Amino acid sequence: MASDSPGKFIVFGAPDIQRSEIDEVIDSLQSGWLGTGPKVQRFENNFAAYRGVPNDRVAALNSCTAALHVSMLAAGITPGDEVITTAMTFCATVNAVIHAGGVPVPVDIEPDSLNIDPEQLESKITPRTRAIIPVHFAGRPCDMDRLCQIADKHELIVIEDCAHAIETEWRGRPVGTFGDFGCFSFYVTKNVTTGEGGMVIARSVEAIERIKILSLHGMTKDAWHRFGDQGYKHYQVVDAGFKYNMMDLQAAIGIHQLSRVEPAWERRREIWARYQEAFADAPVGTPSDPAADTRHGHHLYTLTIDADTCGLTRDEFLVRMQESGIGVGVHYQCLAVQPYYIEQFDWRRDDYPVASLFGDTTVSLPLTSRLTESEVNYIIDSTRAIVAS
Repeated sequence: MASDSPGKFIVFGAPDIQRSEIDEVIDSLQSGWLGTGPKVQRFENNFAAYRGVPNDRVAALNSCTAALHVSMLAAGITPGDEVITTAMTFCATVNAVIHAGGVPVPVDIEPDSLNIDPEQLESKITPRTRAIIPVHFAGRPCDMDRLCQIADKHELIVIEDCAHAIETEWRGRPVGTFGDFGCFSFYVTKNVTTGEGGMVIARSVEAIERIKILSLHGMTKDAWHRFGDQGYKHYQVVDAGFKYNMMDLQAAIGIHQLSRVEPAWERRREIWARYQEAFADAPVGTPSDPAADTRHGHHLYTLTIDADTCGLTRDEFLVRMQESGIGVGVHYQCLAVQPYYIEQFDWRRDDYPVASLFGDTTVSLPLTSRLTESEVNYIIDSTRAIVAS
């Protein structure tokens, strides 16, 4: 028997905001300190502890996009340097390369992992290649042993895009700690949210110090260190920086989100497993199970909808799910189908056949820790009914 509708629209990626976050935000509002201050530092320290890195190797920013951008600048990417990344990622990954003056070079993905294909990556390396950006798609870790081996062989910088992968591990080690830089997202739909926000883990203290200066106008002191109770401190502008800093209002949310990161991950893993079991015999493509000796972040659950198999296109499926009161997403279309990149770089979808096919057929189902059992049942029953009809 099909589950009854929950009576309200199931929002895709709705965050699990609890009383502790609300109280912490109220405390910030009442304190009079809204910008970068003690709660940002607390959030940085907590995140460093969670990922097992020193406190002086992290910097909280206002987005993962900002984290990617300033990481490339801190790494010394200069105009004309080539940066290799995956063709299956959000546009922010390659836009950050462009804003740093680099030339993005996309590579096709592996059909099982949906992560960047290491062998194709190595074939794209030229004398102008300076860095690689592996993206841990949907929370599944890239093969960091192979990628680091390639990077070492060709003396390349590694900037990990961990936007989907706060909890993810490769062979017992957290992603974001393999490369020279690891960049994380706390966007509203992410596993840990601050509304908007990001974090960088860097291998060196010097890189983090430069990132913190670049993220706040190129100034040597932020507002907390200029106007705090220790007395006014003068600043110097030592670079042409940006406005990328995180606010205490954002960190106030993240502090408590991060404190629940493990039970939230456990809940998403349960839902992910429920989906795998429920759709095993349905006329849809399901994700590969997590590889041995890895930890999947379970950020996205992606089905593939092939019209020849289930009788309707991906976009028709999207419409039917929306009509059923279920929010869904597309993560992502291949970068090579986007007009700007075709015009600027002459990218062609036929050069990335795996990413192009996946981008045409993928759909992401809701996968948040706040989903109730009745909502999960309704999503499963509705999906099966739509593809069976």
